[in-house]
Amino acid sequence: MQKVPPRKIADDGGVAAKHRLPELPAPAVTSLAESFAGADPEADAERLRNLRRMKAVALGFLIGATVIFLACRWGQAQNGPAWLGYVGAAAEAGMVGALADWFAVTALFRHPLGLKIPHTAIIKRKKDQLGEGLGQFVRENFLSPEVVETKLRDAEVAGRMGKWLAEPQNAARVAAETATVLRVGVELLNDEDIQNAIDKTIVRRLAEPQWGPPVGRVLAQMLAENRQEALLQLLCDRAFEWALNAGPTIDRVVIRDSPTWSPKFVDQLVGERIHRELMDFTDKVRRNPNHELRQSATRFLFEFANDLQNDAATIGKAEAVKEQLMERDEVTRAAETAWKTLKRLVLEGVDDPSSALRGRIADSVMQIGESLRDDAELRDKVDGWIMRGAQHLVTQYGGEATTLITDTIERWDAEEASRRIELHVGRDLQFIRINGTLVGGLVGVAIHAINMVMP
Repeated sequence: MQKVPPRKIADDGGVAAKHRLPELPAPAVTSLAESFAGADPEADAERLRNLRRMKAVALGFLIGATVIFLACRWGQAQNGPAWLGYVGAAAEAGMVGALADWFAVTALFRHPLGLKIPHTAIIKRKKDQLGEGLGQFVRENFLSPEVVETKLRDAEVAGRMGKWLAEPQNAARVAAETATVLRVGVELLNDEDIQNAIDKTIVRRLAEPQWGPPVGRVLAQMLAENRQEALLQLLCDRAFEWALNAGPTIDRVVIRDSPTWSPKFVDQLVGERIHRELMDFTDKVRRNPNHELRQSATRFLFEFANDLQNDAATIGKAEAVKEQLMERDEVTRAAETAWKTLKRLVLEGVDDPSSALRGRIADSVMQIGESLRDDAELRDKVDGWIMRGAQHLVTQYGGEATTLITDTIERWDAEEASRRIELHVGRDLQFIRINGTLVGGLVGVAIHAINMVMP
């Protein structure tokens, strides 16, 4: 099996020997590289320098305490002043604190001095448990429905969004971004696929069912609501208007169809009489809503609506009309025409800041923003939608989201994971060693003072 050479890692300030990675099979190294593929080499190099610097400082405190302790013990052996006892006690306790905290910090990441002491190298041994605990912590404290609801309520998302969208420059920005998305989407779509989709989902779908029964039901509903009266009144008014100007037409028809032996003045009298009767009849029809002709037309419409729903012959005639309509070029090419027109309008409008499309988008965005800004009831409703949606997401998928943490940590190599965690947090942990030296020194002075005053 192919091997990869070990590589050197950061030392621990001189107290522990330098460690090396064990030789790993090539597939393991590949998996390891994939796990940390997002690492920034420059940032890691800076973290390593800071870690080494702080380790040197912590080690300096330990060495300083050791030197002071040895100097005080030599001074006391030479009958030096009494205060050397206090300083020596402080240095001695500082050494103990520094060594204890060095052990504690080092035990998190590795075995101190390479000795496999129980409960050391905690992160390497407990990597998976730490991942599960971290995932559980995130799930309970960040992805719980209660926490999400509180955060979203405090954030007042709808109000802030409304104020932002109501600003003209922000609405223009949203319109520009929307236009860009539209342009990219239209350019990526295949014309033939879109035309086929329109044809199948709209044009052909309209032709599938029988037209007679649904048209009959719609007509029956309109008749039940007396909607036909407006149409009948319009037809009657137009008929009366035509009759007023129909005199010359009637005269020509009478003269053309009268016998050759009929005198001309007789033809004129007949034409005038027909014209007067026609005007009088159409005027009566348009003035009287209950006229027999109008009632007859209404009865015909009721019968026609019923036949469209129940009479096979009428339904067949409606189907024949439908087939004739669907075979027309305007219909068969409707999908192609609709898509080409829509695509042309979008491409012409998205790149022009002054286009009607961009203007309508910006106006709509501003209207939405103003409504959210000024309407408290609407804001509460939108905030409620957002909170319920977020709660649903975290309830249904919060557990799956946190598995990203646990699964990723499980894939890490224990050795490398421990060292990368140390690279990120080890610098701050060195302050524990420094504080241990200082606090230990103070405790040592206090204990020495108590010991001196006690009999």
